[in-house]
Amino acid sequence: MSSEASYVIGVDYGSDSVRTILVNTANGEELASSVFYYPRWKKQLYCNMNENQFRQHPLDYVEGLEATIKECVAKVGPAVAANIKALSVDTTGSTPVAVDKTGTPLALTPGFEENPNAMFVLWKDHTGVEEAAEINAHAEKFDTNYLQFVGGIYSSEWFWAKLLRVLRADEKVRNSIYSFVEHCDWIPFLLSGGTDVHQMKRGVCSAGHKILWANEWGGLPPNEFFATLDPLLDGFTNRLFKDTYPADQSVGIITKEWAARLGLPETTMIGVGAYDAHMGAVGGQIEPYYLSKVMGTSTCDMMVAPLKDVEGKLIKGICGQVPGSVIPGMIGLEAGQSAFGDAYAWYKRLLTWPLQQILSKSTLVDDATKAKLISETEDAIIPQLSKLAEQLEIDEHSELAVDWFNGRRTPDANQLLTASITGLDLGSDAVRMFRAVVESTCFGAKAIVERFVEEGIPVKGLIGLGGVAKKSPFIMQMMADVMNMPIKIHKSEQTCALGAAMFAATVGGVYNKVEDAMQAMGQGFDAEYHPNPDRVAVYQHRYEKYKEVGAFMEEQTKQQEAFV
Repeated sequence: MSSEASYVIGVDYGSDSVRTILVNTANGEELASSVFYYPRWKKQLYCNMNENQFRQHPLDYVEGLEATIKECVAKVGPAVAANIKALSVDTTGSTPVAVDKTGTPLALTPGFEENPNAMFVLWKDHTGVEEAAEINAHAEKFDTNYLQFVGGIYSSEWFWAKLLRVLRADEKVRNSIYSFVEHCDWIPFLLSGGTDVHQMKRGVCSAGHKILWANEWGGLPPNEFFATLDPLLDGFTNRLFKDTYPADQSVGIITKEWAARLGLPETTMIGVGAYDAHMGAVGGQIEPYYLSKVMGTSTCDMMVAPLKDVEGKLIKGICGQVPGSVIPGMIGLEAGQSAFGDAYAWYKRLLTWPLQQILSKSTLVDDATKAKLISETEDAIIPQLSKLAEQLEIDEHSELAVDWFNGRRTPDANQLLTASITGLDLGSDAVRMFRAVVESTCFGAKAIVERFVEEGIPVKGLIGLGGVAKKSPFIMQMMADVMNMPIKIHKSEQTCALGAAMFAATVGGVYNKVEDAMQAMGQGFDAEYHPNPDRVAVYQHRYEKYKEVGAFMEEQTKQQEAFV
């Protein structure tokens, strides 16, 4: 390779694993990749699914960072490694953690090693439902609407609800916490040798979409807003931040210690962090008014638009509208579904119960054969269901599902809502029910598009990113049919990590702006699904039924809450 060649690293933290790629800045070619599955998370330590508690130990993140970067560096050799210019990170969000004044997560300090409240509170943790409801009610008391740029509704998936829940739930953490930090901000801080949390550069992405930061009121809402919500929050804004930074800026240079530990040059620049879907939208070559859908366990739907086009508009019920949160100089609009791939995973768990609870204990076959049978069956379930579901005729009267398996993220966040399946009869089988679940996730996606359009934001087309988009033609074709618009699938299987690499190339000075990096390093699209006109009308009719059932379910939830 040319001595003038330059390389960057993109690190993508997901819910189950962290993936690192090492990329040529000239063309986006992936020279090496590595995946690390979090060992503690794999055992579901510190989680309680029945209480919607999902926590992750910081060591999972640190060990994954080290393992994946070292493997990538080892694969490319010293000549390439010497020309690595920068590293950028994306993470799930909102995934914050309680830290001390040095910015160290409490779970990494003596006495808190096994305390879930001292760990990262994962995006899908909904233990703060009551706190989110209190924030929403409290916000109505103020002349300034501090929720106006996050869709008007605060979610239990977000920063302040999680902080308040942790403070209320755990006296020991409450007495030791100094600040609260997003995962995407902590990793760059760690790599650049931060020792004072006040010096941490917080990304505008996390701050604007989840922490209520906005230029319009000079940063965070005033202390009065939080102190009158709960005295436990009094003074907390002083221990957070005032300024925010876009992801095309640097937090500093890697420390000598981390450079040696990872095998990176001591000149490696570390970029400001952001959420996975935001960087994924960049890696997927987002265009103005195209909805970029990162489809994994959940979905995060991103759109960008010129600032002037959105000026004066407040999009109700989404996850925020923040200047510079995706591409500096444009407004980033975020929405999403709390469960997408997770809905299919739930159905798979349902079907595999006999394998785990009966076959696994069978004495008819040896343990090795049992393990192979279980693994083979589990791997084949979703592909086989998809194949057979694809052959079903669309019936207006067949099983109908609502997709709120993990609550509803958008439009109009409500994590108390639950899923449902109606229209069951004795002819309902595994394939028909699977089809209903898939259809429901597509209807949930349609509701998001419908809300954008209702609020005056056009949607010109869809961009599909992530594992589901790449691996399931059945789901993507149904998505196109339900939406009645084409969806193009990005070629890269790692658009989030690639987006992080594009930002790293900008941070490292290879490109002046991230749009230039997108142009040079983008991998393009390798599939496109177009709506089948014969199905569009039927799906529209069924979508109206979906909304009716959803409205009924929502009313029932309201009545239950009022009764309680």
